[in-house]
Amino acid sequence: MAIKITTEQTGESLKAKSHWWGFPDLPSGIDFPLLAGGVCDDEGEDLMTFICQIRLAEIAGYDKENLLPHEGMLYFFADLDYFLGDLDAPCEGLGFWRGGTYKVIYSPDIEHLDTHIVVDKDGNDACLPAESIGYGEANEEDYGHKLLGVPFFDEVRDEAPGYVSLLQIDEDDRWNLLFYDCGMMNFLISREDLAARRFDNVKLYVHCM
Repeated sequence: MAIKITTEQTGESLKAKSHWWGFPDLPSGIDFPLLAGGVCDDEGEDLMTFICQIRLAEIAGYDKENLLPHEGMLYFFADLDYFLGDLDAPCEGLGFWRGGTYKVIYSPDIEHLDTHIVVDKDGNDACLPAESIGYGEANEEDYGHKLLGVPFFDEVRDEAPGYVSLLQIDEDDRWNLLFYDCGMMNFLISREDLAARRFDNVKLYVHCM
């Protein structure tokens, strides 16, 4: 069983809650991830894109196999500028991505969080507006945004046999998010690494029709 993700804009504070886009609420001592070889300037140009944070207590009732921890927060980052419409940005393309172009962070600490705000040269928020996340049940092989299950595309399952899709991201017109032609992004983890909470071993794969 997978966990379906839906999002919607809200005027409520999402500090320490699950949310998509916006700014991450990271534990004290954990920095906003940089791209490989990057040096963060005042405009945050070498930062990865923050995708979402998942407050794991919120998904406990849907995680029937207890694959994920049910406390703490899970954070996802990747180099998404190209897929969000900046066609001059570098891009890893299809297939497996190199390390240093994405990151997954797990922290059991949700009591001491700092919101990492990034602005552009004009002082505007350098992110899409934060959206709240809702959860529901999904089939293992469903398309769309989801946690757990397996990748929607057979080709990705063939490239990473036995891997769990920790997070699947589908194209979404609301954000001008496109993975070439009807594509998806999957954060993949082996069942052994998932059981041991070795989220540093996550792989990232992009595939399209």
